[in-house]
Amino acid sequence: MFLESAKKAGSIEVICGSMFSGKTEELIRRMKRAQFAKQAVAIYKPCIDVRYSEDKVVSHDSHSIPSTPIDSPAKMLDLSSDVEVVGVDEAQFFDESIVEVVQTLANRGIRVIIAGLDTDFLGKPFGPMPALMAVAEDIQKVHAICVRCGSPANHSHRLSKSEELVLLGEKDEYEPLCRHCYNAAVEK
Repeated sequence: MFLESAKKAGSIEVICGSMFSGKTEELIRRMKRAQFAKQAVAIYKPCIDVRYSEDKVVSHDSHSIPSTPIDSPAKMLDLSSDVEVVGVDEAQFFDESIVEVVQTLANRGIRVIIAGLDTDFLGKPFGPMPALMAVAEDIQKVHAICVRCGSPANHSHRLSKSEELVLLGEKDEYEPLCRHCYNAAVEK
């Protein structure tokens, strides 16, 4: 009787790291496993992320999963009433309201999986990511490979001279670097 009336506990999982570290690939893997387990899922991404597709979350190696682009984290509350697992890609592009939204979803018994850059191109904490990591039950930091020395990379080094905080790009705009190579690159 107790088990039948117990409400399923929700949770928040954060996958973070630099560009080219496999964050989106890991998000897609977890979401596809949930689908395989016949769980109802919903995947969201910021409207501004149209690099590969307007309505899919796509990894740099072209793995993809259908998603819903949204301009505000609050939309997840209305769109996720009948789901068991919510995925969020590029969470660093949302405002701080995402923290309260994902906590509300988790409190409703939903498993929330979030992927995003933990630091910006200046090496500073990026948007709501630190607060999301603070409230998460599970955090996985993934690393790319430094393109200059082969060490684990945790920095997204911007190759262009743009000072804009948000600059969508790929290998032509960014490269993954380790701490040593990143510090050498920004000192030039």
